Formats: sequence, C-alpha cells, structure tokens
Amino acid sequence: MAAFCQLMVIFGVGWYSDKTEPGLFKDAEPAWANENLYEICSHVKARIFMAHVRAASTGSVQRTNAHPFKYKNWLFQHNGFIGNFDLIRRDLHAKLSHDQYNLIRGTTDSEVIFRLAISFGLMQNPQQAIEETILFIKKTCKKNKIDPQITMSCVLSDGDAIYTIRYSTTKKPSSQFYSKQEDCLQDIGDNQTIIPNNSIIIVSEPLDHNSKLWKEMPINSFSTIRNGLVHIEKLKVGR
Repeated sequence: MAAFCQLMVIFGVGWYSDKTEPGLFKDAEPAWANENLYEICSHVKARIFMAHVRAASTGSVQRTNAHPFKYKNWLFQHNGFIGNFDLIRRDLHAKLSHDQYNLIRGTTDSEVIFRLAISFGLMQNPQQAIEETILFIKKTCKKNKIDPQITMSCVLSDGDAIYTIRYSTTKKPSSQFYSKQEDCLQDIGDNQTIIPNNSIIIVSEPLDHNSKLWKEMPINSFSTIRNGLVHIEKLKVGR
C-alpha cells in the first residue's frame, strides 16, 4: 500500500514602493498556480520586496495564516516554530496590548510573535522588542513547566531598513543567508538575472548552487540592513 502526503501551501508577497505603507498580496493556494501573482510581480517595482511560501502538513490552511503580516508601515515574516504553542497560546495572548490582540486574524505562532514584538515597542526599538519577545516566550514556557523550543528565522521591515533575526534554542536552527553578489540569482529564471548595485538578497536557503555567493547569518543574531550595508549584532537573550 502506498502512502501519500499532500503539502498545503499558501503564500504572500509584500513590497514598498513610493508609499509609506507597503502593498500586500496573499492567497491560500500554491504560488505557482496563481496567475494574478505572475501579473502583479511582472509590473511591480519596489525598493524592498518580501515573499514567503508556507508549506504545512498540519494546521489551518487559510489566507490569514499567510506571511508577511502587516501593521501600519511594518511587514514581518517568519520561518520556524514555538514548540507546544497550543499550551502557552493563552498566556502569550494575555501579554498583547489591547489593539494588537484585537488585530489577530490567523492561528499561527508567527503572527503572535509579531504582535508581541509590536506590544514590546517594535516601532521604537526593533532589536530590543525582539529580545523582549524571545525572553517573554521563554519565561512563559518555563512558567508552564515546558522546555523552551523556539526557532526563528525572521525578516522585518519598516520601509526604510530590513531587520533579520536568526535565533534558536534547539540543535537544528532554521537557516538564513544573504548575498550582495550581483549574480547570486543566475541559477533561476533566465540565468541572466543581475541584482541592482548595492542590493542585498536575504533567503532561508540559497537560491542557486554556488554556495560561495552566499554568507550565512550567525545563530542568535540581529542584523540591520540599510543602504547596502549589513550590521550584525548578537541577541541579548541569555541562554
């Protein structure tokens, strides 16, 4: 007897052009099957562009669970998980500000991470807000006598800079890479794709077969990417 597993795939794209707030397009179907996505992406010009494909064998398949998540001029997307999220979800929700709790639309741990970061002051100090979010999740796990299992490979943007987080309490952290090489995308598309000067590409896994073109982000790091420069700092979250 053969066994088959069908992955449930949803996707989203977000971009910043000439407006303060970003554009956002998400759908609960495979990206490769969406003709509207092809038409939109073939015409959009953006200084910052974010894309996320979520493949899940369990959980709710709905548009509200697709990344990126948006709040005012901020976008957030996450690869990873909070272990035993269902057991601590209520405690995490209780820490959210009133308006952020009311804005929750999906069922993912990713959206709760974003809402917590906003509640902890993301718009004033992104790194400190992320650190406080991680520390609170760990504290909540311990309060419930649960071993903290957190993996985060995240990207945030306010339209001015891009911020990335790579953090893990596990032995298998989610990967994260970046490249400034103009030919880092030549293994996809028409093999002639050249990224603009001073551009930076951040990915969960390299998009080509030439690993020399990509640099791995350190584990437990927070990076700020602005004007073609990458500034990496260590997260202050303890062990």
